[in-house]
Amino acid sequence: MKRTTLLFSLIFCITCSVYAQVIKPIKTDVPARPAGQTDVIQLTSPKMNVVRVGFVGLGMRGPGAVDRWCHIPGTEIKALCDVEADRVEQAQKILERNGRKRATAYSGSTEAYKKMCERKDIDIIYIITDWVHHVPIALYAMNHGKHVAIEVPAATNMHDIWALINTSERTRKHCIMLENCVYDFFELAALNMAQQGLFGEVLHVEGSYLHNLDDYWDMYWDNWRLDFNRKNRGDVYPTHGIGPDCQVLNIHRGDRMKYLVAMDTKAVNGPKHVQKSTGKPCNDFQNGDQTSTMIRTENGKTMLIQHNVMTPRPYSRMYQIVGTDGYASKYPIEELCFRTEQLNSSGTANYQDLNAHAAVPEKVRNELLNKYTPPFVKELEATAKQVGGHGGMDYIMDYRLVYCLRNGLPLDMDVYDMAEWCCLGELTRISLENNSAPVAIPDFTRGAWNRVKGFSYQFAK
Repeated sequence: MKRTTLLFSLIFCITCSVYAQVIKPIKTDVPARPAGQTDVIQLTSPKMNVVRVGFVGLGMRGPGAVDRWCHIPGTEIKALCDVEADRVEQAQKILERNGRKRATAYSGSTEAYKKMCERKDIDIIYIITDWVHHVPIALYAMNHGKHVAIEVPAATNMHDIWALINTSERTRKHCIMLENCVYDFFELAALNMAQQGLFGEVLHVEGSYLHNLDDYWDMYWDNWRLDFNRKNRGDVYPTHGIGPDCQVLNIHRGDRMKYLVAMDTKAVNGPKHVQKSTGKPCNDFQNGDQTSTMIRTENGKTMLIQHNVMTPRPYSRMYQIVGTDGYASKYPIEELCFRTEQLNSSGTANYQDLNAHAAVPEKVRNELLNKYTPPFVKELEATAKQVGGHGGMDYIMDYRLVYCLRNGLPLDMDVYDMAEWCCLGELTRISLENNSAPVAIPDFTRGAWNRVKGFSYQFAK
């Protein structure tokens, strides 16, 4: 009997020891902050009467950005750069149509941007190239005294993420990732509700990029996007889903992401696209058709992030907020749900016949969205929708960037947001390659994640 008990005790201890080793999150290196550097939380730069910009990359997204900046007061478009000269010329025509002066043109090679960055009459470099060239251009620009704004994802691996952080800290230059989805009208109103406690304590959020790209693969210069998916496993495009979620959860503004676990399907449609474009079978496609990631935060909140650009399905960013007293979602339709007593005690109105297991009526939803839409959005909405860019959110994104620079304010998103939202690319790959093991998410602020409490825009225009 004693032997049996002893044996079971030994087995139990061994099992517990092995189990503890298995679930211990895998860590990645966190380089020490270089001597003399400090963080750039709430970084500001001197006010600018005019924001002078140079654009790099004038393919799919670039021309729209040039057009939007033509409609933003207090801006000068000083330079245009692309490998292809004809794309630069097409962007020049956009300037002319909007009554703007032609800009200096740079083209002919993948390093043409360097002469533009070396100029003294440009304040910010706006980077809209393929993903591989984002970081080299941004580093060169910051090292030559320029702020940088980088299309998503700004970086695709940890080495590049830390390079951007360290360079921004050393040069004291803004490094913002151009995540437009945080400026979606519904998501801005829902964020305001969350910050004002309408959902109670937010416990769980969801976000995704579910967008079948069958009609777009051939439009990417040199087939770069399909090639990137072929070579890289994991959530390679997480920022549209995770960006709004991190703002709701106050990530590095009172909470931080602690670890993640990822799981993916096999690759089926990706290899088919490669075979269609090359005429040859593809046996080395890395990116699964569907990738799902669960994240837990320091304060015990959870996040579900998904990526799928391969299978037929309606577009969705799967945006959801799950709180102790309320709920919001955008897809497939915009919905809000609350405990009746929570909504009635919030000072919003006195609503009757609501329940906690059904969405509020359309009239109530519209009243709430109108009340909690930030003032700057209401002031910009008509112009934003007229100028365009994903229904207007691209214009608001660019306007806010210019507004903050002109007024010497911290930007809505900083280099640590960029790092947190982009790090899923490599960290999900590590999890997947280790049988979906948990992977620790670094504190990219290196100790300052809890210094600022709560997320809020400068709610003036």
